Amino acid sequence: MLPWDENTDQEQDLYEHYRFVADPGQRPLRIDKFLMTRIQNASRNKIQQAAAAGAVLVYDVAVKQNYKVRPGDVITIVLAEPPRDTEIIPEDIPVEILFEDDHIMVINKQAGMVVHPAYANFTGTLVNALTYYLRKKSGNEEAQPYLVHRIDKDTSGMLVARDELSQTRLAKEFFDHTIDRKYTALVWGDMEDDEGTISGNLARSKSDRKLMAVYPDGETGKHAVTHWKVIRRYGYVTLIECTLETGRTHQIRAHMKHIRHPLFNDAAYGGDRILKGTTFTKYRQFINNCFAILPRQALHARSLGFRHPKSGEYLFFDSELPQDMQQVIEKWEQYVTHQKDFS
Repeated sequence: MLPWDENTDQEQDLYEHYRFVADPGQRPLRIDKFLMTRIQNASRNKIQQAAAAGAVLVYDVAVKQNYKVRPGDVITIVLAEPPRDTEIIPEDIPVEILFEDDHIMVINKQAGMVVHPAYANFTGTLVNALTYYLRKKSGNEEAQPYLVHRIDKDTSGMLVARDELSQTRLAKEFFDHTIDRKYTALVWGDMEDDEGTISGNLARSKSDRKLMAVYPDGETGKHAVTHWKVIRRYGYVTLIECTLETGRTHQIRAHMKHIRHPLFNDAAYGGDRILKGTTFTKYRQFINNCFAILPRQALHARSLGFRHPKSGEYLFFDSELPQDMQQVIEKWEQYVTHQKDFS
């Protein structure tokens, strides 16, 4: 499908959310100046872009940059994450562009491609590729992509902005949960129900900081909700569709492990072992063959729907399963049909 996330896993917030309450003795002050004094390293232009995108609110109502703050005002702001300090080296790397205009790009990032340069991955990333593409196309040596969200190295799909205002407006859509995202996943075990909802705060695991863990609501972490429904049952594994109400780091992977149905071949979350099935040699070989075909977690960002940041038009994109995941599903179809041959 639509490929999208990076070294981490699935989608990760690419925005920062702030909330302030003006002091009782607050004198009238433009809200952009007010916020500049309270948000570290936030430029006035960045705050004004947020206001233009409708991402600066007083009592949950969007206000303009010249709004005068009053005593007791409850102010919230969503800011797109600033570019990192890492130098971006433009690289001529082919990328599949599903849609492009002057404001946004929808990219079919293939599984295995890191999104943004970082430690141990300074080259060969999607950002390196898009920087080259945009600068060559525009002739502007300053052109750059503006990330709206991240997606795992081993997951597919990506929405990218081409200017800061579009980035901020799309970040607000993600924050407001108005982006429609569906994923296809193959998980271990036979789900008890045909559909369900997983709700649990996500935060870094106390035993391994590279992973996310589920905590009771209100205890720690960020609120996260995943809706799922069964597409096809294969006895020992189940093909499901996941709809994200929130987009947290490793959300689907951590949530599925939490309910004891980790993603098939998800090494980080325990899905790279035979968790369900028989002890027969032929079955073990069948699973190992599946792992060899799909050397990553069985997760695919299938569809994406959102409002265009400039026109407001609703756009929807869908894509087919990547070949490796499709092959494994076909093998499970054959397994169900010829199950006795594996015993």
